[in-house]
Amino acid sequence: MNIRRVVVLLMLLNVVLTGGAFAAEIWVAPKGSDNNAGTQQQPLASVAMAIRKARELRRLNDASIKGGIHIKVLAGVYQLAEPLFIRPEDSGTAESPTFIEGEGMGKTILSGGVTVTGWRKATSEIPGLPAEAKGSVWEADAPMIGDEPLQFRQLWVNNEKAVRTRNTEAPLMNRILSWDHKTETCVIPWSASIETSHLKGMEVFIHQWWAIAILRVKAVKVMGDSARLSFYQPESRIQSEHPWPAPWISKKTGNSGFYLSNAISFLNKPGEWFHDRIANKIYYIPRKGEDLQTAVVTVPQLETLVKIESTLDRLVNYVSFKNISFEHSSWLRPSKAGLVPHQAGMYMLDAYKLKIPGTPDKKGLENQAWVGRPKAAVEVAYASHIAFDGCGFEHMASTGLDFQRGTHDNVIKGSLFKDIGGTAILDGVYSDEAQEVHLPYNPTEKREICTNDTISNNLITDATNEDWGCVGIGGGYVKGISITHNEVCDVNYTGISMGWGWTKTVNAMSDNRITANKIHHYARNMYDVAGIYTLSAQPGSVISNNYVDSIYKAPYAHDPQHWFYLYTDEGSSYITIKNNWCPADKFLKNANGPGNVWENNGPQVDDGVKLSAGIERPYRYLFQYRKVNPDNLPINHKTE
Repeated sequence: MNIRRVVVLLMLLNVVLTGGAFAAEIWVAPKGSDNNAGTQQQPLASVAMAIRKARELRRLNDASIKGGIHIKVLAGVYQLAEPLFIRPEDSGTAESPTFIEGEGMGKTILSGGVTVTGWRKATSEIPGLPAEAKGSVWEADAPMIGDEPLQFRQLWVNNEKAVRTRNTEAPLMNRILSWDHKTETCVIPWSASIETSHLKGMEVFIHQWWAIAILRVKAVKVMGDSARLSFYQPESRIQSEHPWPAPWISKKTGNSGFYLSNAISFLNKPGEWFHDRIANKIYYIPRKGEDLQTAVVTVPQLETLVKIESTLDRLVNYVSFKNISFEHSSWLRPSKAGLVPHQAGMYMLDAYKLKIPGTPDKKGLENQAWVGRPKAAVEVAYASHIAFDGCGFEHMASTGLDFQRGTHDNVIKGSLFKDIGGTAILDGVYSDEAQEVHLPYNPTEKREICTNDTISNNLITDATNEDWGCVGIGGGYVKGISITHNEVCDVNYTGISMGWGWTKTVNAMSDNRITANKIHHYARNMYDVAGIYTLSAQPGSVISNNYVDSIYKAPYAHDPQHWFYLYTDEGSSYITIKNNWCPADKFLKNANGPGNVWENNGPQVDDGVKLSAGIERPYRYLFQYRKVNPDNLPINHKTE
């Protein structure tokens, strides 16, 4: 045998052993074992172990990785006990990227949930349960994590979200009677039928202008047909001190809407559930057709499922998720400290009105606020060339996917965002906890700015369903972002929001593009709103060729006319807004700075813009997951 033939045979043997011509494959299956080799015949059990094996191949510079590493994750549900952490050592390169590949949306699932089993018809007395619910309630032991009961705020039955008990049937609300800022109390209507001895853990959800608040009730003082509520700190102080947005009091349009939740006294409708944390039992009234002995009941355990993070000088590079679904994330901030959002889901850590107005950047500013950022199911920071392609983000309590800071040249495309409690996609720094929200962000180190990320051809539907003041897609201080050909529908507030800071001062933002998106059926509950909304100076930015239509008639809006198709808010400057189709010229330009150009927006825009906007043909497989206005709610038309 000559030497040439020997070399060829050795090369062929290498191809067989590595699973491809200089491309490594690592296999994961639900019935695999992390003690296996990770081959197709002997797959691993977890993506975490597959990433570790890939890390070792890179550390040793194994010849098999020349063409990249493919982690093949077979169909099934992979329940995560901890977040999947991707580090700089897991980075690929342009020539040798790492691909984490599933078998299809909804088929390969990374879940942060825990399955609740052992359901049985409740037969013993349940203290505080309304008389009309007796005989209808099922119960199960709630999950334990070690010696501690798992705390959670969501429950899904066959992946349909159940309703945490509330005193009015969704979406109906009552209206507050008054708010006393000095005593930090609220007076509400009160029903004599409510069992007052079983209200521990009760919360109030209140609608206020463009945001909501969730307050933990400390005490209830019944006063005949009304009651005075007091609340726990810190939300009690923040809610009563911050001026924007505050509880709405108006004889003309009605006071702020509210509902009470999380008390056994409210458990009386199919689809409602309650977690008794003392007895550690879950009580649930099944919907029609649900059999709890065969149903899959899930509660979330993890707030974050995947964390991709590094440092400014050593980014995570070239890692892609394809055809992977991320499901069942938690968010516990409202249970631990209440929730008083400022705007777009950023919650206030401190906020108050200034006795003497004025700051160095804004002479007339009369308030100060500092905010925190909600948890996300998938968080990315200090990373480049990260991709999410054909992925699913479903059944999440807060943000779906969050590119937080120090990212560039990342891509989110062809993915589904559905049943999201907060914002579907966030990108860019908002205000750090130590920075007052009205101060412009413009770091000396420009690598901190999220730059040149692309969000395209994604479907966002039924987002913002827990925090109504969140948005479909939110961009903070970003540079060169491209938001294009997405469809956003059935959200409670704004479709796409771009910018932060309420300032005309030039800052980190520039050269952003919001083009050819389809935004419809938005503002289901919150006004002071638009399909596309901007804040602050953004030189070189363009909003064009978008289709905006069908805004809901929000039933508890503070001002029923304060809705818009396009809205450039405080400090918006140097932005071009052109060729956007919408059914009427209902726009707002509020306290804008210089340099904005408005050109050819409204119903006269060529129909080709309307027809071309939204998800492009190769990605229209996403339409099967779209269910527009399922409750047939009323829509505003034109300028009414």
